[in-house]
Amino acid sequence: MSDVQGFVRPGFEAAKDLFARNLASGDDVGASFCATVNGETVVDLWGGHADPAKTRPWNNDTIVNVYSTTKTMTALTALMLADRGLIDFEAPVARYWPAFAANGKAGVTVAHLMSHSAGLSGWKEKISKSDLYDWEKATTLLAAQAPFWEPGTAPGYHALTQGYLVGEVIRRVAGKSVGTVFREEIATPLGADFWIGLPASEDDRVAELIPPPPSEAVGAGGGSELVRNMATNPGIDVAETRTRAWRGAEIPAAGGTGNARAIAQVHAILANDGVAQGKRFLSREGVRKALVPRIEGTDVIMGVPAKFGLGFGLPGGLLPLPNPNAMFWGGYGGSLAIIDMDAKMSIGYAMNRMIGTTTGDMRGLGLAMAMWQAVGAGP
Repeated sequence: MSDVQGFVRPGFEAAKDLFARNLASGDDVGASFCATVNGETVVDLWGGHADPAKTRPWNNDTIVNVYSTTKTMTALTALMLADRGLIDFEAPVARYWPAFAANGKAGVTVAHLMSHSAGLSGWKEKISKSDLYDWEKATTLLAAQAPFWEPGTAPGYHALTQGYLVGEVIRRVAGKSVGTVFREEIATPLGADFWIGLPASEDDRVAELIPPPPSEAVGAGGGSELVRNMATNPGIDVAETRTRAWRGAEIPAAGGTGNARAIAQVHAILANDGVAQGKRFLSREGVRKALVPRIEGTDVIMGVPAKFGLGFGLPGGLLPLPNPNAMFWGGYGGSLAIIDMDAKMSIGYAMNRMIGTTTGDMRGLGLAMAMWQAVGAGP
């Protein structure tokens, strides 16, 4: 247990025991886990090493790229702006972004973007990794292209594109980038160490991701033309997360940098009907909108059952959740965010040893199960 730092409140020791076992077994090299209940932090753990050579300890303030767990922060930002009347999820995207109506997309709604059902799971035009750092090019291409499938008829994971799509709507209604709105109106008021666009001043705190084996990498199994497009245009290169270009760019579906504490702190807003640290960020009704199912079925990209609300996966899709008013999403490699409104619990897990999963794995989910059992909601 000497490698594990942080604290657990009485009654939550099982989470610390499991966290320690994951580090001792090598399932984790370096990681952080945090949970809040009723807005209070009850578990806050970190340990292991921030690099594969095990020369740097994973510290209290270590942060790491969490890939698609970033989507939950972008979704929360959109929910907050919608709660203020700046975004109508039922409205056509073209109301806010007129050029988006091109190529048969006039009827595509903001809800379609939020629920991975807009048919824009990738770029049709060939793009490079550097194009991900060019917001204007990335969004202009998406606005101009036709959907891959009829919007609203099936879920299809928008692995990279969702952040540009939702982020551009946010930019147009708020007059600021999604990373700026998130930082100014959510992260900074909460003191949450999560960034969509990391300043260079924070680089020395970033843990180095350890890629999954090549056989487990995204797209390694081939798949349909849509899957190949998502996986290879421009492709996902874990080494890119070590570059200043990636860290500094706003890639709101995959480029966020933070730790478990920040994930849990931020999502305490959603777990507690819009309030965190005594501050109201959005109304209860605005929070609960995220729970309304928008699309369900076999995901045409992931090839598994999916059920999406506004920006989050819902119970009955990829992940079994013990309470009905709960939602989640995870990042490539294993990071995870869970919000359980019935238990008033938020959970965050972030690590550097990646497994070939895009929606979390048993490391984070096992820790979540320990939390549910501790609050009397587990199986």
